[in-house]
Amino acid sequence: MSKLRYTEIRLRADAFLALTGLTVDEFEKLVPTFEKAFQMHMTKWRLDGKPRTKRSYTTYENCPLPTAEDRLLFVLGYVKGNPLQSNHGLLFGMAQGKTNSWLHTLLPVLRATFRKLEVAPARSIQELATRLEGAVVGAEEKVLPADTPLPLFAMTARNDKLNTPKMRLNRPRAIAARKEHIP
Repeated sequence: MSKLRYTEIRLRADAFLALTGLTVDEFEKLVPTFEKAFQMHMTKWRLDGKPRTKRSYTTYENCPLPTAEDRLLFVLGYVKGNPLQSNHGLLFGMAQGKTNSWLHTLLPVLRATFRKLEVAPARSIQELATRLEGAVVGAEEKVLPADTPLPLFAMTARNDKLNTPKMRLNRPRAIAARKEHIP
């Protein structure tokens, strides 16, 4: 069974888009930043997640993900498709254990890459508001001023129909709560 490689799949644009969610051009713009973040990560950490103490990282000849493109393809395919690790490993010619090790190494690298390029998801409402400052706001929407305290949970406008489950009243008995306490 052949391994999935970037050099082969990049020629099929539709399959590449389905696997990663990116076009080949977008992917190639992401590779240099991803590789820098990967090299920075590997100067501090080993592939098994322990701190690096002696030798520096080198890519071996028999490495399952020898190039930066293959590593990025591996992690983007996992993030987009969310397959079982054993299934994802089969695509790239790895066992589930190696797949797990590579994913635990590459997912923080991908997050660091997105932060560096400033395309990571907003982690707070304040950060989202600063990102959307230039966005056009509709007439019915209101943007809170910066000094207003934020609500404890996301609130939406009420509409006529409620989405909460309704209790059926056509039965002689209705159980509104559990009889036993579940810890």
